Amino acid sequence: MRAKFRLAAIVLGLAILAAMPFTAEATGSTALLGLTNRILIYAIAAVSLDLIIGYGALVSFGHAMFFGLGGYTVGIIAHHTFGGGPIFGWSGSNAALVVWPLALLGCALLAAAVGALALRTSGVQFIMITLAFAQMVFFVLVSLQSYGGDDGLMLDRRNDMPFIDLARPQTFYFLCLALLVAWTLICLSIVNSRFGLILQALRQSERRAVNLGIRPFPFRLTAFVISAVGTGLAGVLWANYARFVTPDMAAWTKSGEFMAIVVLGGLGTLFGPILGTAAFITLEQLLSSWSEHWMIVMGPVLTLIALFGQQGLAGRLFGRRHD
Repeated sequence: MRAKFRLAAIVLGLAILAAMPFTAEATGSTALLGLTNRILIYAIAAVSLDLIIGYGALVSFGHAMFFGLGGYTVGIIAHHTFGGGPIFGWSGSNAALVVWPLALLGCALLAAAVGALALRTSGVQFIMITLAFAQMVFFVLVSLQSYGGDDGLMLDRRNDMPFIDLARPQTFYFLCLALLVAWTLICLSIVNSRFGLILQALRQSERRAVNLGIRPFPFRLTAFVISAVGTGLAGVLWANYARFVTPDMAAWTKSGEFMAIVVLGGLGTLFGPILGTAAFITLEQLLSSWSEHWMIVMGPVLTLIALFGQQGLAGRLFGRRHD
């Protein structure tokens, strides 16, 4: 019965998301399409973060660095492609099939370097090391005066993709939806694979897993890199959506948003962070239109959910069984 409710909830959620562009067109509300597009992009980052927090107990407080790196890779290449001159002898490219893999590769390499150091520790030390690296990336982006510095960098247009016109808002929306579905399915296959079961075993009892002959470091590092690539993909999509990147994409506050979204939706659920993203961004939109001090209300709401709804908004439906 629980599985049927879960399937029905997934189908209903997909139907609502798929209908949003048509609803926005029928009501003449471009803001609705933009709001939902933002939810899809942030949901990819939230699902990626849940992969290591919910299933690996790796609390990263610096995942925004990958979000920022993905976005800035798109922005910097676009800057050199459209009049900024060559970069390392390369005149640039606006092809998504060239730019996006480069951005994701950069995120994977950064995650491998950060993870190789941070995963030598655990607990608070791991949190602080990921935060420290994220702040380093943030200040590097601020210092890039040739790319706008603290003011950010504008993109002339979105990347080009064969047979797909990303300049059309509806087309770009459905691409984001397809990527969210694909990435969630990939993460589901990972957590249900032998690799995912080992990752969860390390979360439950590292000492027992080690006694069974498992080496924790390679599994955790791989999960960290996969999670970073997903967050980088969200940054790539955000740069194309907003056509604007700023150092704030890599700020610690952005990492805090991602963590709040995951907790709000439900740790270790993958589908929960998608619902958490929708709730967080919708509530943020409503409260910010009511008052510029909307965080005064948002903070207590998130605190109450964390205290009294420990499984999150979707924990009971999609969460792990404890019986």
